[in-house]
Amino acid sequence: MSNLTNWSVPKFDPSTSPEETEAFFAQARKASDLLKAMSHEMRLVILCLLSEGERSVGDIEAILSMPQAAVSQQLARLRLDRLVKTRRDGRTVYYRLANEEVTSLIGTLYELFCAPVRKKRGGD
Repeated sequence: MSNLTNWSVPKFDPSTSPEETEAFFAQARKASDLLKAMSHEMRLVILCLLSEGERSVGDIEAILSMPQAAVSQQLARLRLDRLVKTRRDGRTVYYRLANEEVTSLIGTLYELFCAPVRKKRGGD
């Protein structure tokens, strides 16, 4: 968890150019959109599962003990928000995390919230 503190807040002062300020706000909008897309507990759990590797809808249903319609609805939202990518193999659709930003953020959230629980019960 030590890399969670290895970042610094940008320093704004009168010498900060308008271009730098706009670039910062553009990145803040991007981060905000990503966090909004993750702000549903079922979507977050699905993303955590996908951080372990590619999975089919059936795999996700079985692990979460959730109806196919509910899982598919959340996967559709994640796909629409470009947090996951798909691969079709015959009639089966496989899902995976879309990019390194999503993977990194899910990894950080895992370290903060899931790893301590798994360690208590003897996992990891």
